Amino acid sequence: MNAMHRFCRELSRLVRGRMTWLAVSLTILSPLAGLTIYRPAYSADTGSYVTAMTGMYAANPALAGGLIGAAAFAVLTIWELDRVRRGNMETLTDAVIPPQSAAWRRLLALLALSVLTQAVTMLAWLPWSIHALGAVFDGGSYFWIYAVFMYGALPLAILLAASAYQFTRRMELSLLICAALAALSFTVWSYQWPLHWLNPPIFSISDDFSNDRLIASVAYMRLIWLAALFGVWGLSCLCLCRYGKGLAGSFCRNARKVYRPMLSAVALSCAVLLYMGQPFLDHSEMEMDYDFLYPEEYLETVSCQAWHADVRPEPATGRLYGTAVYQLVNTAKAEQAIRFHIKPGYSVSSVQANGAEAPFSLGARENMNERELTVTLPAEEQIELSIRYGGYPQEWNNAGVVMGEQEISGQYMNLETETLAPMLYDVGSGEELMQATVDLTLPGGISAVPFGSAEAAPLRQNADGTWTWRIEGWGNTMTVFAGDYIREDIPIESAGLTVQFYYARKHSAVMRAAGAAESIRETIEYCTRHIGPLYFYGDGVFKLIENRGGGGGYAADGASLANELDFTAQNLSDSAKGGAPAQVMIHEIVHQWWGLGNMFDFAEEDGPWSAEGLACYTTYRIVKELYGEETARREYVARWQEEVDAYYKDFYVRHPEYLNALPEQYQTELANSLRGVRHYNEMPLKILKAEKLVGSEEAMDAILSGLFNRELDPMYPYLTYQDFLDACGLTEEALMLDETVSI
Repeated sequence: MNAMHRFCRELSRLVRGRMTWLAVSLTILSPLAGLTIYRPAYSADTGSYVTAMTGMYAANPALAGGLIGAAAFAVLTIWELDRVRRGNMETLTDAVIPPQSAAWRRLLALLALSVLTQAVTMLAWLPWSIHALGAVFDGGSYFWIYAVFMYGALPLAILLAASAYQFTRRMELSLLICAALAALSFTVWSYQWPLHWLNPPIFSISDDFSNDRLIASVAYMRLIWLAALFGVWGLSCLCLCRYGKGLAGSFCRNARKVYRPMLSAVALSCAVLLYMGQPFLDHSEMEMDYDFLYPEEYLETVSCQAWHADVRPEPATGRLYGTAVYQLVNTAKAEQAIRFHIKPGYSVSSVQANGAEAPFSLGARENMNERELTVTLPAEEQIELSIRYGGYPQEWNNAGVVMGEQEISGQYMNLETETLAPMLYDVGSGEELMQATVDLTLPGGISAVPFGSAEAAPLRQNADGTWTWRIEGWGNTMTVFAGDYIREDIPIESAGLTVQFYYARKHSAVMRAAGAAESIRETIEYCTRHIGPLYFYGDGVFKLIENRGGGGGYAADGASLANELDFTAQNLSDSAKGGAPAQVMIHEIVHQWWGLGNMFDFAEEDGPWSAEGLACYTTYRIVKELYGEETARREYVARWQEEVDAYYKDFYVRHPEYLNALPEQYQTELANSLRGVRHYNEMPLKILKAEKLVGSEEAMDAILSGLFNRELDPMYPYLTYQDFLDACGLTEEALMLDETVSI
């Protein structure tokens, strides 16, 4: 009987078992848990669960499927391997076929069954996923999310369970070992990205842009564990009992065939090398050194007049290569060293000064996702310094669970500062502004959108179908986003500017349905008039750029980022932010005033004071002005009061000591729910009560405008609840909601 025939016989026997059908059925149904009770993808909101549609309807089900499917197949593996012992047939079967051959056959049959189960699961959930995701469904993303996030866990569970059983030969102890390693993945290893063998950390999934780097990082992590567990399984096979000998005797007997321990050693060595050589995270020191990030002073004898970079990303590999040329003036006319900061993961192939090779060194130290490049300038006054660089940009290891920010793909690129080109560290521009020019070569179909005041335009089409964009700006840094963007110009006459709104083409239908352009115009007009202009408005132009979800937002120099999670169909239907998509859009744009950057201290997020409270109150005021008092009262104040009344009657609010007695998962869910009520409902009611106590809406506008335009304390720049109370001349007790607030 040949090996293939024996394998088919084993697989046929396996699929006839009741336990097999139970494990397969649980695995196929397991994505349902990701839609209900297990939602690990990051939520952009504390009041309700808001994430990308792909995260909600693909990543969460796949991750839940991986968790439950791994548990089902681990139990099935141990059950099947213990079958012979339970039937007291070990002596007979060992006489017919060597234990190692039987172990290989059972392992391959279980792996083949897991592949078939995964294929059925993906096909079974495909129609529903197409329906749920609608316009943002992407077949390639669906396949890779299920293949990597879900199926990646199944062979690991099978190998782990088989190894545990072959070492211990006891079912209960094997189950305990598997449970312990699963617990480690959720607890001790929860902040160590490569050690998440069961529950990969998924911070953000994109609907509108690509997820290539995130999927690649999870696949790489699975590969590390696959090699490690295969090596462990190989060692466990050497411990299978032979000729009545114990574990040590059986190991020595089985290891006589040298290729067996060699295979295990090779697999374990590969796992170690993969772990040590992972390309995704840098090796920054844990302690942040701001002196390393910012120079105390610039060199007095060296200045840079302009710089130009020819940048060529490789979407297929996620790598980037470029040549940067700096026009330097060395007034000392002597050799001296200057420093640059470069992205970890990049190497420097050559540095030339006026056409001659210049000495350089790339420092080993990494801190805050920066690495230092030192170049020795020649003893000449006018120097053209050329640096050839490139590689796979690494992300900051302190944010290892937030994978995917450094995306470089054929659909989206995030090229921030040193990712684009080396940044001058201790060299300034002298008396003149430093001119910056970048020629960026992109795949056809995506456009370059520079952050800030820089401008981009197509320069030429290349023979391979790519386009080179020329980006011109000022300063020693530049940030560029690239994607399939639509630009919509929105004139704001009262503010004297035009908003250039960049959003993903895939999201155009949702934006039109939500009336995005009109909501942006109305919100900016109102907030500029009542609160004050944003300090980062540009000279007549303000860019509002949708970026890939999960990374947060920031603003400067005439531009601001808007997280794609703000514009998902689910978020635009969130009743906590408004009764219609246009109102939710207003709420999100209001966050350009309240909550962007470090305006609020996250250490105080359990209290009612938050960006959401101010955003909800301001949205209510805008809706009142646009749609009338009755609409604002019905859709905001009445709902706030209803939610707060229910909140004050909640058992765990009245008896918080019982909350601590609940399992941690339920504590977290309840705490998030209650925090959301305080932020979205209690705080806007408190602000509305303060409005009554200070006398009028106009008085409240003056107070909020003063707080928004206040002089910041650099030691503690946050806007606090006490600041608000002091500006209103009120105490915390005065804003207690002991009565219904009416308008």
